[in-house]
Amino acid sequence: MKFSFKNDYSEGCHPHILEALLRHNLDQQAGYGEDQYSLKAKELIKEKIDNPDSDVYFVSGGTQANLIVISSILRPYQCVISASTGHILNNETGAIEATGHKILSIEKEDGKLTPQDIIPVMESHKNVPHQVMPKLVYISNSTELGTIYTLKELEDLSKFCKENNLYLFMDGARMGQGLTAEISDLTLEKVAELTDVFYLGGTKNGALIGEAIVINNQELQQDFAFNIKQKGALLAKGRLLGIQFVELMKNDLYFDLAKHANQQAMKIKNVMKEKEIEFLSDTYTNQIFPILSNNLIEKLLEKFEFYIWKKIDDNFSAIRLITSWNTNDEAVNDFIEIVKREM
Repeated sequence: MKFSFKNDYSEGCHPHILEALLRHNLDQQAGYGEDQYSLKAKELIKEKIDNPDSDVYFVSGGTQANLIVISSILRPYQCVISASTGHILNNETGAIEATGHKILSIEKEDGKLTPQDIIPVMESHKNVPHQVMPKLVYISNSTELGTIYTLKELEDLSKFCKENNLYLFMDGARMGQGLTAEISDLTLEKVAELTDVFYLGGTKNGALIGEAIVINNQELQQDFAFNIKQKGALLAKGRLLGIQFVELMKNDLYFDLAKHANQQAMKIKNVMKEKEIEFLSDTYTNQIFPILSNNLIEKLLEKFEFYIWKKIDDNFSAIRLITSWNTNDEAVNDFIEIVKREM
């Protein structure tokens, strides 16, 4: 069987989570997120972000989190601003548009937005009331290209959003990987301070399923639970999500797993750089995009699965490699060995 570098959710979940689910399997608990594990997980997250006034909700997946957050925040005539690489634009089957909200796309090679990117969008949407109203800026950390925001970049973006009456929402499907990247100077506390809403992704970082939506802007907290229920995301057995996030948050397992995923990707990246292989973007997370000869790609595909991301020319293509919390040294070393042998 080929080893997969296609995504970071091919495996089930970390053994600590599976053990905890089994250990508490027969405990009787309240439903709909009122169980003791969900309540404890919420408190642990609030401690991590150093904000007891934030609200925390658990849902099963990232698309669900994005859809619920955006549809609950925006009025019918308001819209979202996103980089062209944003998950809500390319991988959610029009989920946001299906709720009646337009997405204004900005072309960005690195997947990150700056105030300078957003200004022209704001300027071109002043024909009131004939155009949709820009109201929410959607970003990801790490981005779909594996890049990350620095503290200064997020501070600038947050300041701009506040000055222009925009909400700032961070997709954190790979938040752990973004924050534990070796060059990152951003912390979870700062993310909570600088965003109106963000979420912590569990699905792509060791959980079976689950994302934790964190609402920092108190104006957006009222009645949010109604949106979760209405969208079919309020699980009767909410303990399933709560137990997982207790395990992920305690003893910093969440960040240890993300760090492992990043380190495995960096092992491959560093060898490729030694071989003078170029990349689509310079990333330090668990996603890398090397540009390889088509011949080398064919050799690698004999033993590994990964996506061919972009055709460069007739002889070269960029591939996407994603490592996970469970990617082992053997797979990484085997991959590296083929690269060394064929280069």
